[in-house]
Amino acid sequence: MSTTTDMLRTYPKDLGGIDQAALTACIDACFECAQTCTACADACLSEDMVADLTKCIRTNLDCADVCATTGNVLSRHTGYDANLTRAVLEACRAACKTCGDECTQHADMHEHCKTCADACRRCEEACDALLATL
Repeated sequence: MSTTTDMLRTYPKDLGGIDQAALTACIDACFECAQTCTACADACLSEDMVADLTKCIRTNLDCADVCATTGNVLSRHTGYDANLTRAVLEACRAACKTCGDECTQHADMHEHCKTCADACRRCEEACDALLATL
């Protein structure tokens, strides 16, 4: 059982009809993706051909910020706003798709980009799964 599961289970109010398994998976995927994208951007900065990775670095950092924000928003339930949740999830899904596509272009040369692309795809899928329940 994850800490996310524990926190949702012990929340003092009813969470409503939200699919808690999908919510947990999405929160965890968002924070994993944020960390992976940050680490990938840093790894790109250490590459000899850093100038060729400018777009990848920028995309990594944008995705990391959006994923972290999404994870934070999904972790708050007091005064829940379904419209905001949907908008944040759609933005996260878009950022993950963009970053995953960019990192895939470098995956053959940089293993960290492959790892990042995989994390982005998992987060994109988790956002899709949660959106389907809202």
